[in-house]
Amino acid sequence: MSAQPPSTTADLTTDQSEQADRWSLVVAAGLLSFVAMLDMNVVNLALTDISAGLHVSPGVAQWAVLGYQLPLVALLLPAGRWLDQVGTRSALLLAVGCFAGCSVLAALAPWAGWLIAARLLQGAFGAVLFVLMPVLAATSVRPELRGRAMSVPATLGPLGAVTGPVVGGLLLDHLGWRAVFLVKLPVCLAAVLIVRRDAPRRGGLRPPDRRSLGDATLIGAAVAAVLLALTLAPRAPQWLLLALPAVPLALLWLRRPGGRPVAEVLRAAGTAGVNASVLALAAGFAACQYLLVQHLRGPLGESATTTALTMLAFPLGMVLAGRLGGRLADRWGARPTALTGAAVTTVGLALLVPVGADWSAPGIAARLAVAGAGMGLNGGPTQALVMSASPPAKLATAGSTVQLARSLGFALGPALATAAALAGDRATTGTRSGIALAAAVAATAVLLLALHRRPQTAAAAPVSAPPEEVHP
Repeated sequence: MSAQPPSTTADLTTDQSEQADRWSLVVAAGLLSFVAMLDMNVVNLALTDISAGLHVSPGVAQWAVLGYQLPLVALLLPAGRWLDQVGTRSALLLAVGCFAGCSVLAALAPWAGWLIAARLLQGAFGAVLFVLMPVLAATSVRPELRGRAMSVPATLGPLGAVTGPVVGGLLLDHLGWRAVFLVKLPVCLAAVLIVRRDAPRRGGLRPPDRRSLGDATLIGAAVAAVLLALTLAPRAPQWLLLALPAVPLALLWLRRPGGRPVAEVLRAAGTAGVNASVLALAAGFAACQYLLVQHLRGPLGESATTTALTMLAFPLGMVLAGRLGGRLADRWGARPTALTGAAVTTVGLALLVPVGADWSAPGIAARLAVAGAGMGLNGGPTQALVMSASPPAKLATAGSTVQLARSLGFALGPALATAAALAGDRATTGTRSGIALAAAVAATAVLLLALHRRPQTAAAAPVSAPPEEVHP
């Protein structure tokens, strides 16, 4: 009998017909998704306090956020390729432990260089978590229950992104900016305990090969160029020229061994359009969120507490619809459910376009709840659509493409909103222009999902007969 290399996703998928569904691991995936997305937003409110506390300029303090986002986005695809070759349990415990350790290092930072270095490391381990979360959820239950399982991390992730500013504000008011980095530790500990207890012991760890490191350098440089250009462009449009090197760097990466498997997975599964729809919805949501916060605090003159409560309508709608989205995907189909969710989100954003100074906070919250419900319906089914259509041995690679699309959307959204808002001659007009662009971007997700057709050659995971009753 020949030895077989460790293949985490393939082994787990093969054994699903013989094992009970591990919903505790799905919960762990949801907790980690919440924490990872919360970390992308919770630090934003603390930048002024970090600048004052560490005696640095606001521009230097901003790298507490960029230092996390750059490696996170840049390493998603190389991390997916590496994770297809190692054990899920070992990789997850390593990533969660190091992610939490970097949080402690950031909280203890005596100067800015220390803080930025800790955030760069945290972003690298965050990339591993982002790829592992959908894989953990998808492989912990039988294939016919994936829609329901995927809705857990797909709902809790954006929930963490939206509630990040609220949590950050409370911590800053009562405990200071260092507490912002420590809020994640209890959740990380809970996830570690669940994984240690319930995750099967399969496969070990191996260091990434040199080619993977070279691929990571290329795609990292390309993503860094784009994000830096978008970050600096509001000061002067000439900074957009920084994004030009991203094209040749990306083309060079696609010709290398690291890029070819990603292209092959997208081609075999036919999910390039689905990933593009994820990016579009994330960008539209992030743009609208950014503009509404500015509008509530500016023209409407609302307090930080009122603004936070108003914005919570979005995640509340998402949470309420998220579980329904998973059940509908399992019964009705992933694509129709994802398409319906994208359409509902677009309608919710479109209802916000006429926003004006005479609008009340509850009126804005009601429309946000509609958009959030659409995102809840869309998130889990979209993940299930990608994972089910992908080859079983390449689930981590497929999952990394989804996470990259969503992360890029969250990063691009505020930049698009700022550019559109500057087109207006007054604050309210600019806000309307930005939200209109956000709704138009979300509408492209509807079109992309409507045009999606799964190739006949797609290698999907086998589907076993469901039991009489399931208790998630």
